[in-house]
Amino acid sequence: MLKLAVLGREDAFSWYSFVKYLTYSLLFLNVLLFFIEEYAALEHTFIENLSALQFIQVFSATTDTVSWFLLLLLFEIETSLLDSRNQSRRIKSSILLFRGLCYGAICYAFLGYYYELLTIYDTALVSRIDVCPLTSDWSLLVDIDEYISLKPENCKLLPSVLFQISSFKIIAPMDTLVSVQYLTLVDLINAGAWILVVAVLELELHFLQKENASKIAINLTFLIKIILYLVLFLAAIYWGFEGDFLDFWDASLWLFAFIFIELNIFKNREPKDLFQ
Repeated sequence: MLKLAVLGREDAFSWYSFVKYLTYSLLFLNVLLFFIEEYAALEHTFIENLSALQFIQVFSATTDTVSWFLLLLLFEIETSLLDSRNQSRRIKSSILLFRGLCYGAICYAFLGYYYELLTIYDTALVSRIDVCPLTSDWSLLVDIDEYISLKPENCKLLPSVLFQISSFKIIAPMDTLVSVQYLTLVDLINAGAWILVVAVLELELHFLQKENASKIAINLTFLIKIILYLVLFLAAIYWGFEGDFLDFWDASLWLFAFIFIELNIFKNREPKDLFQ
């Protein structure tokens, strides 16, 4: 019986590891998908001589996803492979430096989401009659970060009143524009919520290294984390209903991936950590 129990635990662990690393592999694939999507959008926005601010506005999702992926691997190493109580000073310093670089890139990406939101809300009314003769230079917004070239055959099907986005030669009907504005706002909220989630996880890791952590502080961080995860879950649902599959798929994977981080943290807690 003891042998069967051991085999059962080993089998469960192998499935746990398989699902976890499959999830991490799919997240890496998402990095490539976001890059392809945003690189295609670049043709219709900032065509040449990208500034640092324009770069992060165009590649905010790619930069964000890469940084989070590296940070996820770091959390995996810390919570699964390393003993947080017995790390050398060199390892702690290296982890702190790498984590700082990731956080810097994440905040940089958050800035990109913010300026993208400002851009999509900076619009002006234009007439289809005025725009259609200029179709060779203009683009039509069809979804967030998705454009098609404006041509006479699709221009004549548009409403008579359109919106031009900022100073770009990009137009959109009102319903498409409003949908993209909401999606861009959710992007910003989602990015901010993830930053706060990791801040809370950092506090949890800090509490793990303290023998006399306050029970009130532990419960408060847990409550804040639940609220943040709820915000992220609602964002994923919104993307699902809005039909933005890549964002929905990515958000779902990230929530699933952080379940493993939570399990690793829980696994590394001793009974006194959980019930003191």
